[in-house]
Amino acid sequence: MTLDVRIQQSVVANLSSRPAPVRTGPFVIGVDPSVDSPGINYATPLPGLEISRADVTALVAAFRSYARKPRLEYVVSTAPGLERLLLDAGFTVEERHEYLVCTPGTIEQLPAPGGYTLREPITDADRAAMIAAQNAAFGGDPISTDADIARIAALQARGGIAVMALAPDGTCAGGGQAVPPNDGVSEVAGIAVTKHHRRRGIAGAMTAEITRRLFVAGAEIAWLEASGEDSWRVYERVGYRPTGRRLYIALD
Repeated sequence: MTLDVRIQQSVVANLSSRPAPVRTGPFVIGVDPSVDSPGINYATPLPGLEISRADVTALVAAFRSYARKPRLEYVVSTAPGLERLLLDAGFTVEERHEYLVCTPGTIEQLPAPGGYTLREPITDADRAAMIAAQNAAFGGDPISTDADIARIAALQARGGIAVMALAPDGTCAGGGQAVPPNDGVSEVAGIAVTKHHRRRGIAGAMTAEITRRLFVAGAEIAWLEASGEDSWRVYERVGYRPTGRRLYIALD
């Protein structure tokens, strides 16, 4: 089994763990009734299955029936003809990314900067603080909803990892998480540091700690995507290496 296929299967498993996943033909849609965000409610193809125009039409209809924006994320090589079918159906490419992979043999531990501590959010108050910091770091409102808090708690209960960074004054400076491993593979995501605390090494330390915890729990492969050159350099210092390509594509 190729690494691309293993990564794609981990995406399928992640979406299948949503509160109300939908299987339609060769696709799975990760539906979460509590939120309509396209970044959560998206689809991905099952690797190795034939995909037709009729399958794409049915996929769009399924999205519409749940009042969700038709959107997909997937490893390109595992569905080589899919992009053409989606473009013909009116989809537009949002982004193309390389994904990076880390293994127990490549990970480097990066300590938290002086005065900062890294730990798991244990209470709902912890989770709320972490989510608010992540939202602020990504340019949103520094708030967290009950649904957000429940989502992180459920992720942890299923074997996922969450880590928050606490500043010297006790406030949350950022956070990140990893989904529960599937067949030894887990995605690390949501690594974010609020503006005032950036460029101190916190993002690298959080990424390293989340990845370390995954490997201690038995994961074999951790993977993630970098949003720009700065984050790319951070992840490479932790031991992540570029490996394959992913596509984000949606129908407006």
